[in-house]
Amino acid sequence: MEGGKGNPRSSFSQFRRGGRGGHNLRFNESKGSSSYATRTTPSSSSSTSDFVNAQEDAQGSSNYAPLVGTCPYMCPERERIQREKLQDLAVFERLNDNPGKSSSALAVKKFCRTISTKYVQASDMRPVTVLEDTLNYLLSLLESKEHPFEVIHDFVFDRTRSIRQDLTMQSIVNKKAISMYEGMVKFHVLSHHKLWCSMSDPNIASMHHLNMEQLTKTLTSLFNLYEANRNSNYVHENEAEFNSLYALLHLGSYSKSMGEPLSLWFRCISTPIMKSKEMCFARRILRSFRLGNYKDFFCTLATQASYLQFCIMEPYINEVRALALSCINFGGYKLHPYPLLDLSKHLMIKESDLESFCNSCGLETCTDEHGNKLLPSKQTTFNHLKGGSQRYSFLGLQEYQR
Repeated sequence: MEGGKGNPRSSFSQFRRGGRGGHNLRFNESKGSSSYATRTTPSSSSSTSDFVNAQEDAQGSSNYAPLVGTCPYMCPERERIQREKLQDLAVFERLNDNPGKSSSALAVKKFCRTISTKYVQASDMRPVTVLEDTLNYLLSLLESKEHPFEVIHDFVFDRTRSIRQDLTMQSIVNKKAISMYEGMVKFHVLSHHKLWCSMSDPNIASMHHLNMEQLTKTLTSLFNLYEANRNSNYVHENEAEFNSLYALLHLGSYSKSMGEPLSLWFRCISTPIMKSKEMCFARRILRSFRLGNYKDFFCTLATQASYLQFCIMEPYINEVRALALSCINFGGYKLHPYPLLDLSKHLMIKESDLESFCNSCGLETCTDEHGNKLLPSKQTTFNHLKGGSQRYSFLGLQEYQR
């Protein structure tokens, strides 16, 4: 799927072109101070340490010059040999399904929570070209139908953290790093979308929570990379859309706080980005949601959303539909039931699914003498959906199929 507006039907594989040029900027890991200024996001108290702290991927000592990796493989050879002995190989890393055998073409370096540049050798670090190839390989697994998405997510989740760790420990903050971070944000957004559908499973609900944490951290690091590579008022190609994703994460009545109020975050955004079509879309969606204008919400979503934006918004669609039912139920005229067919068009849902959705909100439907489904108003049994992960149809979804 393309960054920016692009074609909403395009796949992950179409967004793997690394940026050219750029430069490396070094930072001191121990005190977490970087040699470049960062934008205060998402917390107003953020300092230049945000880029390091937000990643949580490289810890420990710091008075050492950044490494320059020399490992030519996706996984350092000594790690692969050790994990073969321990039979610590993911299903994607096993050669001929042998849990104790892998190869340089299959094994991918694992994330290590406690690691310091003091004890790491250059042969343990992958250079940027190898990291790019590794990320492309990992993202290609998302197209696989051989394994459940949860299994794929668990593997890619860990290995992309390892990529971020290698980038941090080598102080790679050039435009190629931006391209990789954009790809990793896309992975977390897609996971946010797919895992949400299975939230009734406690294990998947936990995965969804951890994925959200890494999504916000990766976005924060990406924003700081944009700042590190900014010249004057230059706006990076996909910067506006990724900013819009952060804004859309604040949708929902039950959304958890992610730092400073969104109104303060908006004040840090440059004018060109605020005026971009992606940010105008996000702000209009947020305004429609908070004002309860469900017609404008769905009309804007159906005609302007990119695939990434849709993935962020889908968990909140049912909440807006429930709001619409509440308005119609309490504000409608009892002697004039609302035609379900007309309502389904406003809410971008199939009529049969809308009937089921009404029932889940405690509302009953009826049928007139012509066989048309109707929704009577003034029902006292209405109840608001709080969360919930049941997916109903969305009439514009075919536009987003990859």
